[in-house]
Amino acid sequence: MVCRTLSILGSSGSIGRQALKVAESCGHQVAAITVNRSVELAEAQARRFRPRLAVAVDGAAAADLRVRLADTGVKVLSGQEGLLEAASIPDADTVVTAIVGVAGLRPTLTAIDHGKRIALANKETLVCAGELVMSRAKEAKAEIVPVDSEHSAIFQCLQGCRDRGEVKRLIITASGGPFYGKTCKELSLVTKEQALRHPNWSMGAKITIDSATLMNKGLEFIEAMRLYAMPPERIQIVVHRESIIHSMVEFEDGAILAQLGSADMCLPIQYALTWPERTTGPAKPLDLLSCPPLTFRKPDPDTFRCLRLALECAEKGGTSTAILNGANEAAVELFLNDKISFLDIPRLVERALDTVPMSDAPGLEEILDADRAARQAVYDFAR
Repeated sequence: MVCRTLSILGSSGSIGRQALKVAESCGHQVAAITVNRSVELAEAQARRFRPRLAVAVDGAAAADLRVRLADTGVKVLSGQEGLLEAASIPDADTVVTAIVGVAGLRPTLTAIDHGKRIALANKETLVCAGELVMSRAKEAKAEIVPVDSEHSAIFQCLQGCRDRGEVKRLIITASGGPFYGKTCKELSLVTKEQALRHPNWSMGAKITIDSATLMNKGLEFIEAMRLYAMPPERIQIVVHRESIIHSMVEFEDGAILAQLGSADMCLPIQYALTWPERTTGPAKPLDLLSCPPLTFRKPDPDTFRCLRLALECAEKGGTSTAILNGANEAAVELFLNDKISFLDIPRLVERALDTVPMSDAPGLEEILDADRAARQAVYDFAR
C-alpha cells in the first residue's frame, strides 16, 4: 500500500478535515497543515497528527496558535510566507490544495515547482490560470490528480482508454442544487438559509452557494477544459439529481464509462493520494440495491445565469475566467453576509465581466490583477 506524507493546505475546511480522516484511516503521515483563523481546530489537528509545521494565515491567529503549541515542537508560521513554506515543505511528497478560491493559486504553483503530487481540490486555480498551471506541472513533472468528485470520476474513467484520441466527450454530472426547477421569480425570494441546504452533499458555505447558483458546474466545465486539454464543444453538463454517477466519459465507439459512488468525498480524496493503486478506506460504500432510479436532464442556463456566464467565459478564455471567478467570490461573500440577494450574484458577476478589461494571453500578475479588479468592481456595484 502506498503511504504518503501530506501537506494539507486548508485543513480546517470540509475537504481538509476529510483528507485528515483519510490519512488516519490509510496510514498516511502529515507534514504540514494550514488554516486561516481556526485556532482551536488547528491546535487539535496538530496535537493529533503531529505535523512539523502548522500555519495560520491570520497573524493574530498564528500568535495564539504558537502559544497553544509551545509544548509540542510544531513550528508555527503565518501569512503567505507560511502557506508557501507548507506547500514546499521537503518532508511532504503530496500537497492537498484545499484552500478555497484564488488564494490557492500561488501555493499550488509553489508545490508544482517543487515537484509535489498535487491532490487538487481548488478548482479556482485551474479556472483562473489553467494554462499556466498545467504548463508548469509539465515542466516540473508534477502530477496533478483531481479531488473534485466530478473530475475524479472523469480521471478514473480515463484510465480505461489507451489515449485521449479515443475520447468523444466528457460528461459532467450536476445535482442541480437546492433550487433545480425553480423559476427566476421563485429564485428572487430564496434566502441564504435555503441556499445553504444542499440536497446531497455536505460542503463549505462558498461551494454550497456556487452549487445553488450552478456557478460551481460552470467552474468545473472550465476546469475540465484545462485539466484534460478538451475543447468546450466536447464537454457536456447533465443534471443528475441523485448524485450517484459522479461523471462519465463517452468514447468514439459509443461506449460510456461512468464512476458511481456514494456522496462521500473521502473516496476521491483517497484516490488522489493512492493513484494508481486502490486500497480500503473510510468512504461509505454504495448500496446499489437501495439506489433510487437514475435520472438525467438538461441544465437551465437561462434561469441559472451564472452557468451561462461561465460557459461564455469558457469560450472566450484569457482573463475572462479570472474575472468571472473573482467577481463570483466577491458576490458570494456579499450574499453570505446578507448584503445582496441571491439573484444579485449573477447580476454583479455579469457587470464585472462587462467592465473589467480582458487580456487574451495573461501571465500570473495579469491574472491576479484581473481577479482584484473584478472583486473591486463587484464591491463598487453593490454599494
